[in-house]
Amino acid sequence: MAIKKINPDDYRMPPDKNVDLSKWPTKGKPVYSSKEEYAKILRDHVEKLSEQQNLLYATNRYALLLIFQAMDAAGKDSSIKHVMSGVNPQGCQVFSFKQPSSEELAHAFLWKAERRLPERGHIGIFNRSYYEEVLIVRVHREILSNEDLPEKLVEKKHFWRDRYRSIVNLEDHLHRNGTRVIKFFLHLSKQEQKKRFLKRINDPAKNWKFSAGDIQERKYWKEYMKAYEECLSATSTRDSPWYVVPADDKQNTGLIISKVILDALQDLKMSYPKTTPEHRRELLAIRRQLIAQS
Repeated sequence: MAIKKINPDDYRMPPDKNVDLSKWPTKGKPVYSSKEEYAKILRDHVEKLSEQQNLLYATNRYALLLIFQAMDAAGKDSSIKHVMSGVNPQGCQVFSFKQPSSEELAHAFLWKAERRLPERGHIGIFNRSYYEEVLIVRVHREILSNEDLPEKLVEKKHFWRDRYRSIVNLEDHLHRNGTRVIKFFLHLSKQEQKKRFLKRINDPAKNWKFSAGDIQERKYWKEYMKAYEECLSATSTRDSPWYVVPADDKQNTGLIISKVILDALQDLKMSYPKTTPEHRRELLAIRRQLIAQS
């Protein structure tokens, strides 16, 4: 069986395109032929990612923000764990968006995310993100009542369009200031989600991953797919694209994600800062002193 070469453009959502997720596969052609080859490709990607992270830190000109969105059990946690396994934790921060606090609810919906943005030279990872405000909040509109927004704003005809615009404006601002934003939607089938839920129930060691709320949210599958389609259509841009990654095969998913990240970092064409002649002379003088010491 011929193995598919990973081309990130195959998964990149073009800007200004209406998305129909039913036409995007949840299980693509394998990009590895065996467990051994999977491990080899992943190891190669991780080693190169580590090199690129060192460059990112050394140059201190760019930051990278990775956003992961998906339905429950799509494999966000495992993707982050495996792809970033070789990255220096000092230069990487993973932040999971939980139920907002009273302080966060008292601010505009992007405030919470803005406080967690990576600084230059670092990689930031959002496990779920500010996109929850146009996904779960759109499916469960009653959540908006907790945000205490003026009624006339909530009832505005283009409320969701305005939120999309706020998000795109933020990401444009970040790009103009050296932060590259890459967004992954892990596209899981409803059948595969059921399979993974049953596995979590059947395996006592994985019971902690499952709750009754997961089953309740599954009832809103169609509503979530519609919310994702509109969100991806409105917010995938040339500079801050969405990648729709088939998620029914976790190993495939991890290799595709790592390749996308690696290509994005390599496209920055970073190199280590060059030493000035003055600094070089200073280092040589220090070297002579060290050699002379007992």
